[in-house]
Parts: sequence; structure tokens; C-alpha cells
Amino acid sequence: MTLPHTGRALADAAPVPYWLDRPERPDPLPPLSGSHTADLLVVGGGYAGLWTALLAKEADPDRDVLLVDAGTCGWAASGRNGGFCAASLTHGLANGVERFPGEIGELERLGRENLDAIAATVAKYGIDCDFERTGELAVAVEPYQLDGLAADADLARRYGHDVRLLDRDQVRAEVASPTYLGGMWDADRVALLDPAKLAWGLRRAALDLGVRVHEHTRVTSLAGDGAALLASTAGGADAAPGAVRARQVVLATNAFPPLLRRLRSWIVPVYDYALMTEPLTAAQRDAIGWRHRQGLADTGNQFHYYRLTADNRILFGGYDAIYHYGNRVAPALEQREATFTTLASHFFTTFPQLADVRFSHRWGGVIDTCTRFCAFFGTAYSGRLAYAAGFTGLGVGATRFGARVTLDLLSGTDTPLTRLDLVRRKPLPFPPEPVRSVGINLTRWSLARADARDGRRNLWLRTLDRLGLGFDS
Repeated sequence: MTLPHTGRALADAAPVPYWLDRPERPDPLPPLSGSHTADLLVVGGGYAGLWTALLAKEADPDRDVLLVDAGTCGWAASGRNGGFCAASLTHGLANGVERFPGEIGELERLGRENLDAIAATVAKYGIDCDFERTGELAVAVEPYQLDGLAADADLARRYGHDVRLLDRDQVRAEVASPTYLGGMWDADRVALLDPAKLAWGLRRAALDLGVRVHEHTRVTSLAGDGAALLASTAGGADAAPGAVRARQVVLATNAFPPLLRRLRSWIVPVYDYALMTEPLTAAQRDAIGWRHRQGLADTGNQFHYYRLTADNRILFGGYDAIYHYGNRVAPALEQREATFTTLASHFFTTFPQLADVRFSHRWGGVIDTCTRFCAFFGTAYSGRLAYAAGFTGLGVGATRFGARVTLDLLSGTDTPLTRLDLVRRKPLPFPPEPVRSVGINLTRWSLARADARDGRRNLWLRTLDRLGLGFDS
């Protein structure tokens, strides 16, 4: 049901990502033109590419690292996500136990180390990205979800996580919503941050270390060139076509059409949407509590994620995950009125005491997902190119780990990371169109139906469970 004040609340919302719509945004760097050489070329200036360039330069200051992006650093998923920086490398512990039972303990340890290292990097380079290690509160909004929370808590404790189960009164004492029936607070394995400021800070740190960065530089093709790879770039209004001859390449384009053909069967781009409120008044903050500023997510198949910003706005996103036939990616798909109306209605159901709040921004963006819902890795061109993709919404944290893996793969040596099943195994591929689109949309319908039927999964979902092939919102 759409609440009557939903339209008014959305009326003045700017159709741009809040994080990117601020004066702190740095000026763009000039595009690449002409011919260049590099020891390492990084294609993509989101988190995956920025972490790769930074870590490569930290490890070897003499390594000539060049990074290019078709837009500006952080303009895509890295600058428009919810800012949840999780320790999990496997899209949650349960998914990791299911897919990597023999090494999940090691993956959990590596994930915790990775989050600690991100915090250390933010401090080392003075990256002002509002980093808060507040943890995450998962909430049950239907009675059947309470058993799932209890099972999740038991599993988390077996792996040493600091979690607390909360009953209805306890969870509402943390955040006051009449929809909450219980909760699980994971106290230390999720940090919240300003995603665009993190990207801009990583960009600045990389530049300070000597990484060469060219923005508005789209790579159009890759080809072998003797002992190196040759990347051709498109020209534009401000630059002639260019080329980079690099000894090694890291491909960090994630959801966008891959330069490596083999990746097309493993990745689908899915659009996710979010709203941002105006800053809350002191009285509005008091009405909802939220003193510990945790990130929040409900536990349906079609789930919402939400959090407070540094200036006490509420970001509210998720629920819909929209796939477009043929892996279509286009700027026009970043706005979807039906989803914004749904999200606004759900927001006011969650927080009826905020009925007078208005939204300042509404936006969408594309994320890369794969059938195992966590990143996969590989090499091409006889080991001269490495890639990481398929982060499925948890890339804020896991991309740093992915950067470490790609650099290890390029080294050609046997390392603890390259020996992981997570790194050595690939996800099951998606089928070609039109079966791909039919299967994804049937799965979305089935997930929504399961949410409406106390979590009961139909034959289609049970079949996907058995095959290890599915789709998660």
C-alpha cells in the first residue's frame, strides 16, 4: 500500500546519488591520449582498481602503475552504494559455509584482517570518510524470521563473532520501529563510511604515491603485444585516441561490459536503488533512538538496508533488484519511479514517527552479481592479466581483498591466497538469453512469493538451492 504522503516526500528529491552531489568532489583528471607504457595498467577507477593501484605502489614504489577510468574515480558503484564496509568475503557467513566449508574459518579470519587493514589505511592516509565501526543490526519483521535470526546467531558464535540476540523490546530500544520483532547485533564486523569520500581518498593516496591516473578514458580493446598487452582507448572531445602498452593488466570493471569475453557468462548487472532523507531534527532523532548508529538490514529475501549518515540523514535502499534483458546497462536505468515509491512507502511503514520527513535524493546504480554471490578471480593472456568480479553488493570491503588476490595472481607465485578454493574455483555460469532473463525474473517472483508465504520456498527456489545456482536481491 502506498501511503498518502509518499508523493510529497519524494517531490523534491534530486535524481542523483547523494554522495556524489557535494562540493567535496575533486576536479577530474585529464584523459589519456597518445601512446604510453606502464608496468601495470589498472582498468577501472572504482574501489577494486583504486585498491589495486595503491597496494601495488605500496609494495613496490618503483613499479610504474597507470590507472584509467571511463568516467571519474568512484562515479559508479563505489560512489553510490550504502557505505556498509563488511568483513565478510563470502556475502555472509551462511553463504560461505555452504560454498566453502573446508576453508570458511580461514576466510573469516582473512575478512576480519581485511576490515582492520581498511581502517588502518583510512587512518594512515588521513582519508576523511566518516569511518564508524558501529556493526550491523539484522532485524526480523515477520514472525518466521525469528528462527532464522537465532540460527544465524548460533552459526556466528561458532566462528567467534561478537553477536547479541535481541528480543522485541530490546531491538526497539536500539531503534524504535513498530515493525521490529527481534534482532541480531553483530557488533564489530561491519563499519559504516561515506563511500564517495573513501574513493576520493584512495585516489588521492594513490596519486601521492606516484600512480598515474587518467579519467574519462575508456578502454575499447585489449590485445597481446609480444610480452605485453596493448590497451586501446577511445578519443573524445578533449582527447585523441590513445594506447597503453603494459607488462601486466588488472581488469576492475565489475558490472560493466567486460573487455574479456569469458566474463560475460559469469556476471549479470543488477540495478539497486536508494533514497536519502533530509537531515533529521533533534526531535526526529529522539523519536527513533538509534543511539549506537548501527547499519540496519531486515531479513527478508527482498531486504532493505539503511543507515545514518554523519549529518543524521537516513539512507534507505534495497528491496528491488532489477535485471534488464541482455545485461543492459544505461544511465536511463538509474531512475525507476515505481521502486522509489515502494521504498518511500516502506520507509514510512518502518518509521511512522517520521511521517513529515522528506527525501533529498533518489538514485540507482548497477552492481555485479554472480551465481555464488561473492567475488571470483582469474587470469588471462598467459597470466599477464588478472581480474576480480562478482562482488554482489559487498564490494566496499571485499574489493581490497580482491586487489590483493589479483596482484598475487599476477606475481605467478604460489601464495596462501592463490591456494584458496575461493580463488581457484569459478561460479556456475548464467545461461544465455532469453533463458537468462526468464530465469532471473522467475527467481525474483519466487523470492517475493516466499516473503509473502512465511519464507516457504517454491519448487523453483528449491531446485536452484540443489544446483547451487540462483539469484539474490
